[in-house]
This record gives sequence, structure tokens and C-alpha cells, in this order.
Amino acid sequence: MRRTLDTTYAIALWGAIACLVSIALLVGLQVGGRIVDAILSALGLTRSGFVILSLSEIAGYLLAAGSFLGLAATLKGGVHIRVTMLINNVPLKVRSVLEGTALLFGAIAASFASWHLAQYAHTTWHFNEVSPGLVPVPLYIPQVAMVVGAVLLAIAFLDEFIITLRTGRPSFSGTEDAINLGQEE
Repeated sequence: MRRTLDTTYAIALWGAIACLVSIALLVGLQVGGRIVDAILSALGLTRSGFVILSLSEIAGYLLAAGSFLGLAATLKGGVHIRVTMLINNVPLKVRSVLEGTALLFGAIAASFASWHLAQYAHTTWHFNEVSPGLVPVPLYIPQVAMVVGAVLLAIAFLDEFIITLRTGRPSFSGTEDAINLGQEE
């Protein structure tokens, strides 16, 4: 089960990376097209007029998908922003209770978000809603990626909650401790 979960988190993280790289490539192509047009214009030649239609909408969808797909892996990696001032200064038993409570609350909140995102994606699919840009992108496509990311985040929170119940500390606490000491793990 551990290997399956870790592999799933890693696949989602690679999906997030692919989304962000796609944004960079698309924007780079668009900027390159504008530079070529500026050079052609300066030379008195006809501009190519290269443009990526609906780039801002597509980049926004890729950003949303990438952000959500990366949530579970970054939680498991211990790189989410957390305020640890309190839990670092309480006894280990109290810290364990605080960690468990926060992780359980996170699992509940992520599950709630997953449910409502799924309902929203289903509604947009049912009514065949598309983006308002020049390229009509079905809106359920980026929304499904958000649902997958939110569900994986809920699973990751529950995973960490169970680990904390068993060991007294979440699996990412070693990474967090190394960061707090300014050392690499």
C-alpha cells in the first residue's frame, strides 16, 4: 500500500511539473513569435502574426491543474508552509496530539473541497460549459485535474494522520527538522 500511495503522489507531481513546463513553453513560444515579428517589422518585412489563441486562459487552466496536482506530494515532502513555532516548543505528547488534530482537520477540509469541486466539475460537464476565449476549452477538463489533486491531498492528509497515530510524528517531520536547522536531510 505504501508503494502504491507514494507512486500515486509521484505521478501527480510529475503531472504538475508537466503543467508548469507547458506554461513556460507556450509563453516562450508566444514571446518568441512577438520577437520575430518585431525583427521582421524593423527590417521592413511582413510580420508572421504568430499567436497562440487563448493563451491566457490555457495557462490559467494549466496553473490551476498544476497547483492542485502538486499538493499531495509537497505535503508528503514536508515543503508546505507550516507555522511550527508552537509545536516545536511543547512536549512530544502534546505535539503529537496537535499534529494529529491538524492533519485530521486537513483531511476533512480537503475532502470537503474535493466533494464540492467534483460537484462543480460534474455540473460544467453536464451543461457542456466551455471557456469564453477564442479556443473553446471544455471547463470540466481543468476542473477534473483539480478534483484529482484535492482527492490526493485528502488521502495524503489521512495517510499522514495514520502515520502520526502510529509513530507520534508525521513522516515529513525529519525534513522539517532539517529545514529548521538549516541543514539538508
